[in-house]
Amino acid sequence: MFRSLKIRNYRLYAGGQLVSLTGTWMQRVAQDWLVLQLTNSGTALGIVTALQFGPSLLFGLWGGMLADRGDKRKLLLATQSGLALVALVLGLLDVGGVVRYWQVLVLATALGIFSAIDAPVRQSFVIEMVGRDELTNAVAINSTTFNAGRVLGPALAGVMISGVGTGPVFLINALSSVGVLVALSLMRASELRPSPPVQRARGQLREGLRYVRGRADLMLTMVLVCVIGTFGLNFQLTTALMAKQVFHRSASGYGLLSASLALGACVGAVLAMRRRRRPTQLFLLGTALVFAVLEVAAGLMPGFDSTALLLVPTGLVMLTFTTAASASVQLGVEATMRGRVVALYWVCFMGGTPFGAPIIGWVAGAFGPRWGLIGGGLICLVAALGLCALIARRRGLTPGDVSTRLVAGAHG
Repeated sequence: MFRSLKIRNYRLYAGGQLVSLTGTWMQRVAQDWLVLQLTNSGTALGIVTALQFGPSLLFGLWGGMLADRGDKRKLLLATQSGLALVALVLGLLDVGGVVRYWQVLVLATALGIFSAIDAPVRQSFVIEMVGRDELTNAVAINSTTFNAGRVLGPALAGVMISGVGTGPVFLINALSSVGVLVALSLMRASELRPSPPVQRARGQLREGLRYVRGRADLMLTMVLVCVIGTFGLNFQLTTALMAKQVFHRSASGYGLLSASLALGACVGAVLAMRRRRRPTQLFLLGTALVFAVLEVAAGLMPGFDSTALLLVPTGLVMLTFTTAASASVQLGVEATMRGRVVALYWVCFMGGTPFGAPIIGWVAGAFGPRWGLIGGGLICLVAALGLCALIARRRGLTPGDVSTRLVAGAHG
């Protein structure tokens, strides 16, 4: 189950990620809570979320092109340093008592720019550490590490915010970034398996787009992750509003809802470690349908405890879907195209958040915070059913055939 960790470079990478991602999730909780303290507005929180993820649309593909052209380890050293600097500045402003909403907007945008370049480079770097045979396992371990940080981070942030405020949380995240920088510095370059570098040339971004457009399997994955990423994965927004405005809880309540989601995601990641084959289209559609139903159900739960409880299986299925989608893309592309295709995947996955987060925030403000979860889940459900119908028509299948194959795909 943990076979990728036998590789020294990947052990260093995974350990550094665990430390850094715990700090990252602490910052996300603190940033959301700081915005609510400054504005008490779901729309304002949605705008910050949009600015944080908006740069993925502008710079994500460029980051993928850089990944195909250059040394991914050196690129990650630069982007991780930038992320640490943003956290440090926000922490100093907050601790100094001079932080304003507009400053959060500016720093969230800067964080988004660094993240937009970092994400495709980081994802396409994994195969260079572990090789093709262990990629699926390494992607699952990455997800476990990510969600372990997602469990620890909100819980620690909730305690710290209640005790000392949001400012020190940002400073701790800046310090946690040192873990990744040290891990990257200690790697043995001779043991990496770099992809053949792509020489600089005109039209390389368009080449990546044409490559994906000509692959029906990749197109389905991109469309599905775009819809779910845009409307279904706004939990940092929806759970913050649910905790504060529906259940009237403090930051620790928000942290508990986030930790419940992440706990399920950890279980999903561990289960995903057992997979060795490339996930099928039907598996992706089946998990997307189950996720959408669970998200709607979470929004309908009457109490705080029942909502937290249902977020556990929601997180499990969410992680199962996202891990399968990432592995499907990385295992289905040529080595020289991996950076650009992974970047396009990331743009589809996170690039819709600037549009989806304000919409979900507005819906929550206009109709109540519960509708942030319910509305997002319904949109994902309709999209997944529509793609199922499209595949059924192309393959000449009846609804019963599709249902049978979805169940078989889920078990596969």
